[in-house]
Amino acid sequence: MSTRERDEKMTAQEVIADLRVAPSTFYRWRQLGKAPRAIKLPNGDMRIRRSEYERWLSEREDAA
Repeated sequence: MSTRERDEKMTAQEVIADLRVAPSTFYRWRQLGKAPRAIKLPNGDMRIRRSEYERWLSEREDAA
């Protein structure tokens, strides 16, 4: 995976679809500080760096 792909910016909807969770669950995680860090755009939209999303996911893996 190239650096460019790794730092692709994902929308909240893309993250929600990838995780297969309800939007309300994702936004509740955000309120609780348990969601991946996001970039807030001036128009109110948010983006999540793919690298941040992958880091966040890897932190949640169960130990073997």
